[in-house]
Amino acid sequence: MSSDSLNIILFGETGVGKSSVINLIAGGPVADVSPDADGCTMNSKDYQFKIGSRKITIWDTVGLEEPQMGVNGYYAAIVKAYNLIQKLSRAGGVDLLLFCIRGNRITATTQSNYRLFFEILCNKRVPIALVVTHLEREHRMEDWWTRNEGSILKYGIKCTGHACVTGVTDKAGKVQESQEAIRHLLSQHDNRGRFTMPQDPWFIRLLEQLASLVSPNSSVEKDISRLIKRCGLDVETAQRLAAQLRHGDRQ
Repeated sequence: MSSDSLNIILFGETGVGKSSVINLIAGGPVADVSPDADGCTMNSKDYQFKIGSRKITIWDTVGLEEPQMGVNGYYAAIVKAYNLIQKLSRAGGVDLLLFCIRGNRITATTQSNYRLFFEILCNKRVPIALVVTHLEREHRMEDWWTRNEGSILKYGIKCTGHACVTGVTDKAGKVQESQEAIRHLLSQHDNRGRFTMPQDPWFIRLLEQLASLVSPNSSVEKDISRLIKRCGLDVETAQRLAAQLRHGDRQ
């Protein structure tokens, strides 16, 4: 499989090693590996580079840190989500989800992030692959997958592929192995099934489902127009989106 471009959302909790994964894909230090300056859910930073003749665009996106973020976190996540959808729309959509998880136990937050990006943001229409990080202590990194695949399936997480990796630079052999694993994973995907939606319906869908996932208090849902304005959207956009959401609630 090949194509001239690939649009990827790379997501996971803060500190899971997403920047190291980007550098493995790029083959060099294009992403700062320091902790995220803005750890808000749905905050994203995009990277563009080429692997051979193939243009790779990656949106490094913060996932949920805990299943119940509360109202304040919900406020902030909405505007970040809107900005992400704008970026995805301008780029023509998304081809692949890379779910970055740390190589320890699978948690309820892992499951919630899977739902947020695969089921809600991308409507189960974008292939999702797992990238398991921090495996430098494994004698054979792939052994982690053998031991934990059952737990992943038990949480309802289904993927089209995986890569077991480390970004620790003093483990030169394993870094090379990691780069080969993740580039092989990317080679299995192309842009022929690129998923996109018109911006407003896409955002409304995410807004409706995000509320149920993170369980803010009822006042958020009762005054959605004020909520969107508080997140910094212009009045016209806020009114249009609020009207569409209310219309959707009546159907």
